[in-house]
Amino acid sequence: MPKNALYAQSGGVTPVINASAFGVISAARRHPEQIGTMFAAENGVLGVLDERLIDTGRIPDAQLALLKATPGGAFGSCRHKLRHGTELKRLFEVFAAHDIGYLFYNGGGDSADTCLKIAEYAQYQGIDLTAILVPKTIDNDLPLTDCSPGFGSVAKYVATSIREAGLDLASMAASSTKVFILEVMGRESGWITAAAGLATHDDATAPHLILAPEVPFEPGRFLRAVKDTIARVGYCAIVASEGLRDTHGVFLSETASTDPFGHTQLGGVAPILANLIKAELGHKCHWAVADYLQRSARHLASATDLTQAVAVGEAAVAYALSGVKSVMPAIIREDNEPYRWRLEPVPLVEVAHHDKPLPLEYLTSDGFHLSPAGREYFAPLIQGEAPPPYVDGLPAYPRWQFELVEPKLTRFNAD
Repeated sequence: MPKNALYAQSGGVTPVINASAFGVISAARRHPEQIGTMFAAENGVLGVLDERLIDTGRIPDAQLALLKATPGGAFGSCRHKLRHGTELKRLFEVFAAHDIGYLFYNGGGDSADTCLKIAEYAQYQGIDLTAILVPKTIDNDLPLTDCSPGFGSVAKYVATSIREAGLDLASMAASSTKVFILEVMGRESGWITAAAGLATHDDATAPHLILAPEVPFEPGRFLRAVKDTIARVGYCAIVASEGLRDTHGVFLSETASTDPFGHTQLGGVAPILANLIKAELGHKCHWAVADYLQRSARHLASATDLTQAVAVGEAAVAYALSGVKSVMPAIIREDNEPYRWRLEPVPLVEVAHHDKPLPLEYLTSDGFHLSPAGREYFAPLIQGEAPPPYVDGLPAYPRWQFELVEPKLTRFNAD
């Protein structure tokens, strides 16, 4: 008898995370002799604990295909640090009740930690469960992979946004705003920030300065760069990472709160920079925080990113059915022009608790601009357009609603 499988989404979503869901579910449908029912958890691992499961077999093929063109997390995601003891025990009770032998966990670094915990618990208990991490993160900080699905689309969005905002700024700079700051995500690494540098095609076009966490922020040096840019160009467009740190390693926008994984919540670096410029240079500044807009902008997704998102989902199923356990499909770059890549399984234990900082050689020596090496790395990842269907001038995104399967266990009480 074939074992059943479970797919779950975890952590912050991306413009193409649902494309990976399509890859997993559609691949599973091609192997009914090895995979019985493919379940999806509502709201990630929390849905598993609460036994809130969806039978994806009830989703018609035509509707399933719409996942590829839908932002957000169609099945719901969560941020939850899985606890040893009661929670892990409950998780495997749910797996046993629904005869689940395969887990496809779609997430980033913290999700890798969760997936590894599950895989190690199964091995320790002698339980036949194959756990595979399906990679995704807009931060692009997963190790051992050339890039992470979700990143290419966000890079495309941010580079497009700062190019457009730069043109707006140029039109008003003579009599009004001189500085525009776009704050982007990136707590520990500046991959998104650096990718915005793709919008620059000469020394006069936006962004004029990029501020990545890998380069310690020095107020005096920054203000001189802003002043010099305005003197030379007439205005200054800046892209700054939310994770910008000072020379002591302290976040500029650190708050007192933390998320379930212990990460410090950041409070907004753009207004801090704007206030500094206003106070020291006297220039009028506008700022914006891309926030959810960058990670939900499916209308501007990279076709390359979309293709890779589907491919890692399909590969995860292929690995599982071939007997490979506790791995993540990694994207291996083979060439830049034309961009060629392949997928290889990498051990989950080498992914969890590790990250991938932005290489400093991807920035110029002053740390304010994208280097030729950086452009060579980033450029292929934003190539191609894959717009969603439009109706009445707007993207036709479905509102996903699923019927839950009948629970087999008593209600879970975490306490």
